[in-house]
Amino acid sequence: MPPIPGSGLAKGLAVTLRTMTRKTVTAQYPDTQPELPPRSRGVIGLFEENCTVCMLCARECPDWCIYIDSHKETSPPAAPGGRERSRNVLDRFAIDFSLCMYCGICIEVCPFDALFWSPEFEYAETDIHELTHERDKLREWMWTVPEPPALDTAAEEPKEIAAARKGADKLAAQRAQEQQEQRNQQEQADEKGGTP
Repeated sequence: MPPIPGSGLAKGLAVTLRTMTRKTVTAQYPDTQPELPPRSRGVIGLFEENCTVCMLCARECPDWCIYIDSHKETSPPAAPGGRERSRNVLDRFAIDFSLCMYCGICIEVCPFDALFWSPEFEYAETDIHELTHERDKLREWMWTVPEPPALDTAAEEPKEIAAARKGADKLAAQRAQEQQEQRNQQEQADEKGGTP
């Protein structure tokens, strides 16, 4: 049976009329902030205290949009007769977000957890040269990074925590044994001192 002429138009108008009678679900963006998923990729935040200036993030970046400058400082020996220690000090850490493709390689490759995804997305500028954000701005974004999701209760305990707990339990057992030995020695000394 051939379709009735205009039936497609009638179906389309019916959908339009149904939608017109419902309440709108459009979020008026500047007035109401969107609820982003917990692992959304906005900008990259820098936790400067963890950065050792190893340059891995800059070397692995496929766009070469990370700029790092540093200098070496030497500290005096901790003990007499020791040698001086040198360490890298971060002078500049900048990311050019006009070049960044938000792949996350820099975050994955950082061995010291100095870079994190922040859900911030409002960083538009009128000039493309202002999209290069320095470490002060990256540090500000660090405080918007959400807490990591809680571990699954049925998951295995990480090996590092298990090893640390085992060492702590062993140390606590040694201390308890030493305290018990001291009490026994004290009791023996009291018994010897009390008998004529």
